[in-house]
Amino acid sequence: MSLGRTGESRAAAEGRDPHRWWGLVVIALAQLMVVLDATIVNIALPSAQRALHMSDGNRQWVITAYTLAFGGLLLLGGRVADLMGRKRTFVVGLVGFAAASALGGAATGSGMLFGARALQGVFAAVLAPSALSLLTTTFTDPRERGKAFGVYGALAGSGSAIGL
Repeated sequence: MSLGRTGESRAAAEGRDPHRWWGLVVIALAQLMVVLDATIVNIALPSAQRALHMSDGNRQWVITAYTLAFGGLLLLGGRVADLMGRKRTFVVGLVGFAAASALGGAATGSGMLFGARALQGVFAAVLAPSALSLLTTTFTDPRERGKAFGVYGALAGSGSAIGL
């Protein structure tokens, strides 16, 4: 890190946040959580089916509720982030996703689990586009942006594999 004449770092002098790399860590881990949750439930599905007395026909809704809500509301989530603010919707999406995950973990019936998974999908649809737009606006230097997107893509891509 180089210092300017007044003792401030070059990044601060250029108007860049010196803590932006920690922001990348949070954003990438949030995206990892969204992708991971889409696949990790496959591992717990047989035991959840037995514990909640779900039929084979209804078991598919544990995965479908999340995927349908997430995919169906993804564009709307991006628009909400544009209107309400990226950072605010990121935090709301992150907290809501965690709360919906806890609700799903505490489910006492199949309907409660389906609802919690759909709610997770809704909050994931708010979280994912706001995370990506925060990443885009935080890293404006093309070289740093390339590194940031590389880290983001690597963690997002590995989420499916880690989940399985």
